[in-house]
Amino acid sequence: MASVLVVEDDQFVRSALIRHLTDASHTVRSVGTALEALREVALFRFDVVVLDLGLPDLDGSEALKMLRGITDVPVIVATARDDETEIVRLLNAGADDYLTKPFSVEHLSARMAAVLRRARSGGAEAEPSPVLQVGGLTVDPLRRQAELDGVRLDLTRREFDLLAFLAARPGVVVPRKELLAEVWQQSYGDDQTIDVHLSWLRRKLGETAARPRYLHTLRGVGVKLEPPAEAAPGAEQAR
Repeated sequence: MASVLVVEDDQFVRSALIRHLTDASHTVRSVGTALEALREVALFRFDVVVLDLGLPDLDGSEALKMLRGITDVPVIVATARDDETEIVRLLNAGADDYLTKPFSVEHLSARMAAVLRRARSGGAEAEPSPVLQVGGLTVDPLRRQAELDGVRLDLTRREFDLLAFLAARPGVVVPRKELLAEVWQQSYGDDQTIDVHLSWLRRKLGETAARPRYLHTLRGVGVKLEPPAEAAPGAEQAR
């Protein structure tokens, strides 16, 4: 099972999460403040962190940024804030997933399982992946680096995963259901999750949904990545 850090200041919610996760055979540590959470991840190795945003000493989104400065442990944010702007901010700050309160323990378990599957598959031994080239976009899956016209892109973990998945299938329309299954390791989910990541990825690629260059959304069908119209045909290849 997994080693889990629960960061939650509400004692009732905290106790319920600890009990549920322990019953599911996870090893659980818990704290009630952001500073305690930072100390915990500095001292112990965790497989996943469940982070509440309404902490008494520091806003959870700021705590998330600080966590990302010292660890790449998967973080599931638990928040009562359900507006799109806030969700975008959290994902851009480095959250791997989020849950809107109130949520069921079954929902948490499903999200945890998906995050853990992805983290563990990413650490599995594999043959070196070729560097992918799509127009002026270069994606190196092994080094987890991407560049656009020679300039390195600052991508979150999930943004990179989404870009690499699409770059390996240039010109192919990938259904949203397949993106959820392969990139998010979820058999179901909200399309908003994909839309948020696409929005931020487009911004970093210097484009918009109204004026796409690389990322193209086909309404009701899926998403594809292809070189801009001005790029030479056949620009995409593995090198």
